[in-house]
Amino acid sequence: MFNGTSNIKLFSGNSSKELTTKIAAELKIQVGNMSVGKFSDGEISVNICETVRGCDVYIVQSTSYPVNDNLMELLVIIDAMKRASAGRITAVIPYFGYARQDRKARARDPITSKLVADLITTAGADRVLTMDLHAAQIQGFFNIPVDHLLGMPVIARNLLQRKYNSEELVIVSPDVGSVARARKIAEKFNAPLAIIDKRRPRANAIEVMNIIGNVEGKTCIMIDDMIDTAGTIVQGAEALKNNGAKEIIACCTHSVLSGPAIERLQNSSLKEVMALDTIELPQDKIFDKLTIVSVAQIFAEAIKRIHDEISVSKLFDIN
Repeated sequence: MFNGTSNIKLFSGNSSKELTTKIAAELKIQVGNMSVGKFSDGEISVNICETVRGCDVYIVQSTSYPVNDNLMELLVIIDAMKRASAGRITAVIPYFGYARQDRKARARDPITSKLVADLITTAGADRVLTMDLHAAQIQGFFNIPVDHLLGMPVIARNLLQRKYNSEELVIVSPDVGSVARARKIAEKFNAPLAIIDKRRPRANAIEVMNIIGNVEGKTCIMIDDMIDTAGTIVQGAEALKNNGAKEIIACCTHSVLSGPAIERLQNSSLKEVMALDTIELPQDKIFDKLTIVSVAQIFAEAIKRIHDEISVSKLFDIN
């Protein structure tokens, strides 16, 4: 049972204010009073305007664009909380930036996600709560507990409410890396799985996309962890359309939407793009096809469970 919120303090950096407000509403508490700004020379300024001594503190901050500013804000806030004698500090990072730099792909590459994990730990965080890391093994980069929430159950619940006919539905993985994620959704809907196999026959040649599975006349739901420049998703949607798909919907946890992403998605064969609100999008990145689904409820429930020291794994289920 949730033992109450008297000892919980919830704070927000500048990147996740809307989500923090929604989480606070779910917890029935107020967002903590803190100002985060910059000095005239650009250095981060943090002022905690209430006591946090001995409290269970949760700092919500996605390290999305501008990545370095938001990361530095998070580090400075954690340090300020630690020096203000907070009882326990949990960094709630709905979107963990630098997650794609998780290995040495070429000689002399940095492993920046490990560096960021070390920075967060050194700043004073006692644990991390995040969602859909690009590579799950990043949890092992931290020397503190990491609670790794999954975004697909949230998306699946939203899709289930639409009462799709499973005989007309196909769940699609846009690349080999998303097969496990897409398969779980397919099992829940009792629907077949299709995979887009993308390959480049030779250097500088146009990529060829092969569809493994039957999509003709089907409603196709593409499942991925993030959409960045949208190249893979849009090309995949075009390949599905060329193979006779009736309707195509793209679903992702993190809507990074950098570079030409908005134009590509808006002009694509996709009927809809469904994304979670792990990244707070500015107004100029909101477009007609975009549907935002909130993760506030699952993060609030995770915070309750962490605070009461009970299992978080139940939140991974698709009900």
